[in-house]
Amino acid sequence: MSGPTLDPRPSTLDPEAEYNNRARVPDHPAVMAMWRETAEAARPPLEIAYGPGPREVLDLFEAAPGAPVAVFLHGGYWQALDKGWFSGIAPTFLAHGVSLAIPSYDLCPAVRLGVILRQVRTAVEAVRERSGARPVVFGHSAGGHMAACMLSEGRASAAVAISGVFDLAPLIPTSLNTALDLDEREAAALSPIHWPVPNGSTPGGTVLDCIVGGDESPEFLRQSRMMADHWGANGVETRYEALPGLNHFTVLDPLFDKDSPLVNRIVALAHKG
Repeated sequence: MSGPTLDPRPSTLDPEAEYNNRARVPDHPAVMAMWRETAEAARPPLEIAYGPGPREVLDLFEAAPGAPVAVFLHGGYWQALDKGWFSGIAPTFLAHGVSLAIPSYDLCPAVRLGVILRQVRTAVEAVRERSGARPVVFGHSAGGHMAACMLSEGRASAAVAISGVFDLAPLIPTSLNTALDLDEREAAALSPIHWPVPNGSTPGGTVLDCIVGGDESPEFLRQSRMMADHWGANGVETRYEALPGLNHFTVLDPLFDKDSPLVNRIVALAHKG
């Protein structure tokens, strides 16, 4: 299996402008306010502690006993937000008979990114133990990165990465790295583009969708296409799609529409198991 060939980035490209999505999308507060409003309307869920820490808790919205489960991993560059922001997508999946689990996790700089990955592993395994099957895992931004990691490790039946970052090295020169404190070695070690590609000889799923907003930065478009191309060339069933007119925040809009192709895709993967 060959290693990935990373697409060259133009020397004039500004990593800060490419990866700092809050600066890139000035009206992001309005989108995030919608997340919060819909989340409050959808609560309360069942809260399950998957670890000893105050943020090691997941929200579980159950469709029915024995229903398939999807796990949503939230974004925030591993340094912001929590499960409570995203409860608003739960009714969409409940309408299709799919239960939804949304874990919180500790944030940088209080912990390192590797600790967050360990917490997410534990949360996904807690869902698996409760349901008796590997869940489909989907996530946004940092959550897209971690969804791919869970698939690589055989913990997911399939993964849908929405606006994921699969090669962390470009984050090193940005302001985002103030909290992450990544160096080149750690960035490479925690980048799923360099991780083992799931295949039929390992447990877990071999389906990865890389979805990104069509109006996102060239770097986010490149990251998703690069990941889909690399894993696809090495035996994974991959799919790349840039959703027209959507930016890094509005790319989640389809998750609030039970009839959207993105929701139907995740639901189909969840029922397929």
